[in-house]
Amino acid sequence: MKIPLRPPFHKEGRQKILAIIKSMIFTILLLFPSVSGSVEITVGEDKDLVFNPSMALKASLLVPEGDPALNLWRLRLGMDGKYQSWAKLGFAYEQRIRTNPGEETGGFAILPPETEASYRLRQLDWSLAEKGMEYSYRHEIDRTFLSFHLDQADLTLGRQAIGWGRGVIFSAVDVFSPFQPLEIDREWRRGVDAARADLKISDRSSLDLVSAWGPDADIDKSAFLGRLRGFAGRLDGEFIFGWRARDLMYAATCSSRLGGAELHGELAFFDTPERFPGGAFGRWDFAVAKAVLGTSYTFQIGHGLSAWAEYHFSGFGFEDIKQAPLALATDNSYQTRFLRGDTQILGRQALALRTAYEFNDLLDVSLSWIGSLTDGSGVIVPVFDSTVSDNLSVTASFFFPYGPGLDSSGLPRSEYGSSPIAGFLQVNIYH
Repeated sequence: MKIPLRPPFHKEGRQKILAIIKSMIFTILLLFPSVSGSVEITVGEDKDLVFNPSMALKASLLVPEGDPALNLWRLRLGMDGKYQSWAKLGFAYEQRIRTNPGEETGGFAILPPETEASYRLRQLDWSLAEKGMEYSYRHEIDRTFLSFHLDQADLTLGRQAIGWGRGVIFSAVDVFSPFQPLEIDREWRRGVDAARADLKISDRSSLDLVSAWGPDADIDKSAFLGRLRGFAGRLDGEFIFGWRARDLMYAATCSSRLGGAELHGELAFFDTPERFPGGAFGRWDFAVAKAVLGTSYTFQIGHGLSAWAEYHFSGFGFEDIKQAPLALATDNSYQTRFLRGDTQILGRQALALRTAYEFNDLLDVSLSWIGSLTDGSGVIVPVFDSTVSDNLSVTASFFFPYGPGLDSSGLPRSEYGSSPIAGFLQVNIYH
């Protein structure tokens, strides 16, 4: 489900726009690596008011085997402001250019989505130019908020990023704008329109209240959630409760250390208006469960070899993966949940393993595996990150899926098996 776009410009107009954009991009690529340091704008003799502008350019290329390549260029301009120690301002404006902006390959969701973001009164996301499935040029206001730090509370109002949960790859409680398991670039979470109050109860506990509004302040598309947090010794936990877009949500998370290992878990129940047979561990049709159980450990090998493992159960998934395409095509409520990120996996159960090693200051390497315990398919993902300087980094990764492919009618027989091998390259430039 794509955002409605304006009619495309005439051919000559589109060509001029794209020519200007390409010239700007290549100029930035040539000049940016030589720029270092940061800019700070201050007002007042005591620097009571401080502004920090920022700029980032990301050039991404996704190349699936046998399919057209997908290009994504993102130019993001940001401004962070601070008045003394009690008031902050955040703003981010982004332009995006996609070529071949069609559906991504198979069950992969590697690039940031082009669909409407959830929990926004207005999208503030406009089309500048497009041509069918060939390219799109859009711009968006992704952050605009005011934050106040008081003695017993932190208050934030406006478009902001909100991320909950302890999971590294999966999540059961990240309900506002979750990342997908195979999404490589997780630097910027999509902003939501919300009022948030983080209230200090004691030195060891706090209450986080969030009111996130959907289009036209529709209650059925909004969320009103509370998160009670606390810790004791090595154990810390959270209880989450409230209304989430027609669902009643009850959840708990916890994490702790055992020896040198870290353990974390998430368990959430959603009282839904639709029936999901077997969604709550095979018991109640209108109570859907999601769960994450994971651990991590760093082995003292060289610079340190880090390892993670996570198990994920999703009551929103299917026991038979062949049901997913039909539901996405015909069931509006399931489409909404899919686009909102309720279904990070299409099946019921998945397992993920990841290892990461820092060879030196320039190169980090990780190897991930995500396997569907529902149909036996999976994908292996090696990732190479190189931080050339404070202003320049490069990420390269490959996706090797396996498992049953398409059946005779063209429907996928597994979650990952019908997807082609793919390569991903991204260049990040910052100032």
